[in-house]
Amino acid sequence: MNERTRQQAPGRRAQQTVGRIWQRYQPIVADRAREYALLMRWHRPIGAQLLLWPAMWALWIAGRGAPDAGIVVIFVLGVWVMRSAGCVFNDFADRHFDLYVKRTHDRPLTTGRVSTREALAVFFAMCLIALGLVLMLNRLTILLSLVGLALAATYPFMKRYTYLPQPYLGMAFGWAIPMAFSAQTGHVPPVAWLIFICNILWSTIYDTMYAMVDRDDDLKLGLKSAAILFGDLDRHIIGILQVTMLGALYLVGRRVGLGAWYDAGLAGGAALFAYQQVLIFHRRRDRCFRAFMNNNWFGAVIFAGILLDYLLH
Repeated sequence: MNERTRQQAPGRRAQQTVGRIWQRYQPIVADRAREYALLMRWHRPIGAQLLLWPAMWALWIAGRGAPDAGIVVIFVLGVWVMRSAGCVFNDFADRHFDLYVKRTHDRPLTTGRVSTREALAVFFAMCLIALGLVLMLNRLTILLSLVGLALAATYPFMKRYTYLPQPYLGMAFGWAIPMAFSAQTGHVPPVAWLIFICNILWSTIYDTMYAMVDRDDDLKLGLKSAAILFGDLDRHIIGILQVTMLGALYLVGRRVGLGAWYDAGLAGGAALFAYQQVLIFHRRRDRCFRAFMNNNWFGAVIFAGILLDYLLH
């Protein structure tokens, strides 16, 4: 063996050792990664999308059509991370109920594929990542984030105590709105709170549709929701909330000077709301779930109206 070969031999042995270790533990790592991804609902992005759209509305309005690119990236990542954390904590809070609900009985924490200790570790890891992101923003936004964390941490327990956890979800999901204005402009103007109210209305709309899917199971478990509170008036109250939200969004547009393209987005949103009413008419589980999912398109259409109005106005 020459000198060069002797020098290379320790490196090859180290690579072989690492390769053997990885070969041994790779299936375990892959299994844990898959279960953690399921726990955080990475296979179902609808929650992150419904959380992201109002933040995007707020960022584009706060930035008058040209928000800071770095802030947009931070909010997009922050939404994904906090939604992941929220899913984990929600499953932790509901782990004794989910087993008896048709839609949730096979979740990783409920079935024991992920332990409570692992779930809490994933939750805190996501919170640390979110903290790192928010620390890149200004002081007011950091302080506002503490309120957002409190809302997200307390929401999973609301359906034990109130028939209106849906508006509370709107507060938790919509807290990115004042944060977006704060990050972009350094303050939170009145229009930010009007958009925040719009989001509370919207969350009550789509999450009531979602609760209609679980209504029978929730009644058996003694849990509460707007779908149970509204009873046979559920479709009518959802319709009233849809009209009210469209009116509030119209006021947002008038307040910030948005024009025809934004109004076209509102018209598209109204058409989607009408379609959702058709879907929930007979209160069938699968169609109520489709109506809930359709709200992603509503959020996208409203954002498209905002984006196009600033680009083409």
